[in-house]
Amino acid sequence: MRKQLIVLTCSSLFFIGLCLIASAQSPTVSGKPDTDFRLADGDRVVFLGNSLIEDDVQFGYLEMALTTRWPGRTITFRNLGWSGDNVFGEARSYVTTPPTPYELLIQQLADAKPTVVFLAYGGVEAQDGEAGLSRFKQGLNQLIDKIDQLGAQTILVSPIPVLLPSSANVTQRNTALERYASTVAQTASERKKRYVDVFKPIQDASKQMLITDDGIHLNETGYYYLAKAFENGLALPPRTSSMTIDLAKQAVESATPIKLLNTDKSTASVTFIANEALLPLPAPKQDDKALDVDNGQMLTIKGLKKGFYTLRVDNDEVMTASAKQWADGILIRQGPSFTRSAELQALIQKKNKLHFFQYRPLNQTYIIGFRSYEQGRHKKGLEEQNYLITWLEGEIMATNQPKPATYSLTQLK
Repeated sequence: MRKQLIVLTCSSLFFIGLCLIASAQSPTVSGKPDTDFRLADGDRVVFLGNSLIEDDVQFGYLEMALTTRWPGRTITFRNLGWSGDNVFGEARSYVTTPPTPYELLIQQLADAKPTVVFLAYGGVEAQDGEAGLSRFKQGLNQLIDKIDQLGAQTILVSPIPVLLPSSANVTQRNTALERYASTVAQTASERKKRYVDVFKPIQDASKQMLITDDGIHLNETGYYYLAKAFENGLALPPRTSSMTIDLAKQAVESATPIKLLNTDKSTASVTFIANEALLPLPAPKQDDKALDVDNGQMLTIKGLKKGFYTLRVDNDEVMTASAKQWADGILIRQGPSFTRSAELQALIQKKNKLHFFQYRPLNQTYIIGFRSYEQGRHKKGLEEQNYLITWLEGEIMATNQPKPATYSLTQLK
């Protein structure tokens, strides 16, 4: 693929410098490592790294995990991952320069106007082994300095392990990756930045199910677990909440606000309204039955007469189980909120792909590169995609709204 040419004139460098100063003066995210992590209204979150970040464009799980945590807030996301990239942006090289690969990385980052940057490097650099650690740390600190100048919060993310069958080479490779992960963690501590360890969580998840198709790149299930690792690393509360209704005592125990409408023993029916706080993460298609239980509503209903009962949520049939099973508790992982969550993920995927092809068009050489004299008239079309991206972000916000749900449990006749 032919590469893009971007020439930075003195005036454009001066303009970028002014932007950096302005951004540095008005950070919008509070985020010292010793405080709870949160995203504020108006935040722009950027994911930056190698293929670990880029490949999530097709799944959207990282954005999904964070955007659903704060419904009602205007939070936007940009994925600037680049396969094979390192802290010096060397994978972003073009046929002609300037800019240099590193200048291009910084330019793309500045153009995204971030307030929070998840920085996920080390996987490519670990191939240099012990000899490359010093250069990697120097480059990592240099990149953090640039993000600080933008007035954004940096969150450092570890690399993930290689998940190929055990061999001397794989062991050596993972030892190097662990060492680089430790260097990232150490740098985070020294710079007082948040750190998210995804090395061990991904390693543990790989022992339970297939989370990669080639041992290196995560599949859909892998990105589900990567998103969970992000949530845990940021100390966000579990998504699973419990709702317990005791018919004999007419009592309710629930982390989710519940309003009882009917608990009629004679008709063996229960109806209540639950105000769910956030949408769930959609389960990946490959391993729906093998997933962990940290996502959904644990519903327990005690005091039912012997028999089988069907649960409907907003008139959608969700689950049929025995009175004993309801008394023991059943994890609800389907229904209207899961349907809306899947719709939200589809919107995120569509927006991310549109942005990807906007800032990395396949024919960039002819539109914005050194042969733009041939097809440069189409550059306006790339810019106009911002309207579609903004519209999709509005749809994402509108869909990311948990709604009160009516639960109805009736006995099968």
